Amino acid sequence: MRIAQLAPLAESVPPKLYGGTERVVAWLVDELVELGHDVTLFASGDSCSRARLIAPCERALRLARIADPLAPHYLMFEDVYRRVDQFDIIHFHVDYLHFPLSRRQSHAVTQLTTVHGRLDLPYISRLYDEYREMPLVSISESQRSPLPHALWVSTVPHGIKLDLHREGDGGSYLAFVGRVSPEKGLDRAIAIAEATGYELKVAAKIDPKDAAYYESEIVPLMRKSHVDHLGEIDEVAKGVLMRGARAVLFPVDWPEPFGMVMIEALACGTPVIAYRQGAVPEVIEDGVTGFIVDDLAEAIAAVDRLDELSRHTIRERFEARFSSARMASEYVDIYRNLLGQAS
Repeated sequence: MRIAQLAPLAESVPPKLYGGTERVVAWLVDELVELGHDVTLFASGDSCSRARLIAPCERALRLARIADPLAPHYLMFEDVYRRVDQFDIIHFHVDYLHFPLSRRQSHAVTQLTTVHGRLDLPYISRLYDEYREMPLVSISESQRSPLPHALWVSTVPHGIKLDLHREGDGGSYLAFVGRVSPEKGLDRAIAIAEATGYELKVAAKIDPKDAAYYESEIVPLMRKSHVDHLGEIDEVAKGVLMRGARAVLFPVDWPEPFGMVMIEALACGTPVIAYRQGAVPEVIEDGVTGFIVDDLAEAIAAVDRLDELSRHTIRERFEARFSSARMASEYVDIYRNLLGQAS
């Protein structure tokens, strides 16, 4: 198949530092090329891929500090549809930005959108009702629950390369990896570590929109003696951090659409202690790959139970459930089904 993949332009593919969607796109594209498909990746110019790269901007927008992120995206959409006869299917990873143009080009090519974000926000329901003909893939079953009437064609959990991380032996600290924002629960992670007497290593990105929250709510907590703030880290450093952690804390306070951090931890054989929100029960097998908790007291108790879990079993469950090869195979099946319906 001739497949176009359109990534968000905020980060490179794969990201240099923090970034979820672009990292998933990187692994998907490489697996599709490995399967023998003709893949074209539309992404920032500092991306690195086995596919043919077409770049609407020289650098990823966040690190380049581009003030208007919409302009490069719309240039990308125009470019992909100018080349529409080069593709059998176009796979979008940019949420709904392309919907108006895709509706008007629906006769020209088969297209698909993977929805990577939350769907319980104002106006989202009205927007997806308007574009009800758009075929969508969710990344968890819970993600799609606010929009039961959308055109969901499948759910494809994320996957990562099996050789990206390796099983580690753990250590004497807890880890938090993610964004510093109210919904990600860094304050909870700091409280869990403090109550259990463990050091907490924090590898976190701070978006400008969360700067005020960080300064007022998190900075005072970061000054505690048991907290070690590492800042944003790359993929190699992340693997080292997670392999050496006794557990990764994922105390989210929002309807988490998937949670890449969880499967990255599992790839290192590291258990996850996560709050029961969104996709968490679809990713973590309670009592096998980690513990799912409902409050701070349960999270603290879970830390004392970590010796019940086998890091080797955790790695095995990761390999069985969350490989990028599995993810790519499921997407190929979806492409073929959609192309069969269009013929």
